[in-house]
Amino acid sequence: MSVTGRRAGTFCLLLVAALCAQATRVQVFQARDLDRNGANQRLTIERYAQPRGDIVVGGEPVTGSERTGGRYAYKRGYTDGPTYAAVTGFASQAYGTSQLEGTEDELLTGTDGRLAGWSLWDAVARRQNPGGDVHTTLDRAAQEAAMRGLGSQRGAVAAIEPATGRILALASTPSYDPGAFAGHGAADQAAWNRLQADAAEPMLNRALRQTYPPGSTFKVVTAAAALANGVVTDPDAPTGAPFPYVLPGTTTPLVNDTPACDRAGLSLDAAMTASCNSVLGYLGVRTGSERMAEMAASFGFNDAGLEVPVRAARSNFDTRTDESQLALSSIGQFDTAATPLVMAMVAAGVANDGTVMRPQLVDRLTRSDGTTVRLMKPAVYRRAMTPAVAGQVRKLMTDVVENGTGGNARIGGAVVGGKTGTAQHGVGNSGTPYAWFVSWAGPAGSDAVPPVAVAVVVEDSDATDVTGGALAAPIARSVMRAVLGG
Repeated sequence: MSVTGRRAGTFCLLLVAALCAQATRVQVFQARDLDRNGANQRLTIERYAQPRGDIVVGGEPVTGSERTGGRYAYKRGYTDGPTYAAVTGFASQAYGTSQLEGTEDELLTGTDGRLAGWSLWDAVARRQNPGGDVHTTLDRAAQEAAMRGLGSQRGAVAAIEPATGRILALASTPSYDPGAFAGHGAADQAAWNRLQADAAEPMLNRALRQTYPPGSTFKVVTAAAALANGVVTDPDAPTGAPFPYVLPGTTTPLVNDTPACDRAGLSLDAAMTASCNSVLGYLGVRTGSERMAEMAASFGFNDAGLEVPVRAARSNFDTRTDESQLALSSIGQFDTAATPLVMAMVAAGVANDGTVMRPQLVDRLTRSDGTTVRLMKPAVYRRAMTPAVAGQVRKLMTDVVENGTGGNARIGGAVVGGKTGTAQHGVGNSGTPYAWFVSWAGPAGSDAVPPVAVAVVVEDSDATDVTGGALAAPIARSVMRAVLGG
């Protein structure tokens, strides 16, 4: 072979080696980055090449997959989209995912490593696994009752099983149909744009992602803190709260909404039954900022990492306040703010002998053949108070329903405890008040932990009587009755 031939052969070998090195670099070292590159349409096509796994409520799917006949073979469908949108969220070819569709996306699309089979050929061929299913903790009857009760009003409902933390209902209104923009065409874009421009914010998950001043429903936390720390030892004895109660460091009295509160020496039971601001504000100051904050935290306040597994907004109880601010915070005003989820945790913790369970929206994850990938187990979140103190708070709440502002939550054949709230907001308290109700219910005569705790907030209403007792309590009653089977 000539020198020229040897040089040409050597050059070709170098080119082959360079090509092999480049192929190795791309296929091995850059594979992960290239797979995740937004411009890689192959992955998007694969993502929609098969039906997506389902989200299941009460054994029946509330989602589905529809053939498109286009480049993306399947798109998401919803059997009753608006009823479950606060739980499912959306899965859109154009706009991504949210809620359970987002947190469980890998399982639903079949890319979760836990779904992989043992077949060597499947691994070599990179065959896509069928999507798995997400089985929720929802009670279908409770969810439907929550949506019916809220109707056209802006508001939210969160219902929890106190003994386990299972979320039985999670509703937010106004709602939306996630299927309206599940594809990527012009109609999907138009539907998305309408929802984004809607001043009523139908895509805002008010149960998990919106905080409100909880108003007098927060008095459950204040009463628990006062009892747990010995500030009050007998709920039926005079508290020593003066009338009028002037906010410390000011000349401003803390006013009440009813003349029944306008006298000194009221007991904690009487103050809770009539929802007396002056007494509970006074007790909050007596308990002190640190101990009030500790009790609030045990129910989920100030926790920025609370997940169900969808992340909830952080509920707030200020830890640095002067005494006048603390008094207002203790009646659910000033900077106190809560999601309906956290206020449901308050009611559930009281119902469960003082133990707050971690809320969970997913019961189990399964493969497409029904075999379990992961089974969720109940977990303790915090121990807020002793069973003895919890029993005292339950008595306070049952008296609110039987003798006070929560009468609209009564259920025949059941024991119901509750607390109303009408929270002021806006500049100079000019906004329409938020109507709240938190409660729990169980069969009369039973010593078991009540099976349901509920928080309801109505954000706005055309009603003339905008109070927690008038607007929110009937919704809570309908959800509780659904769980109790009434």
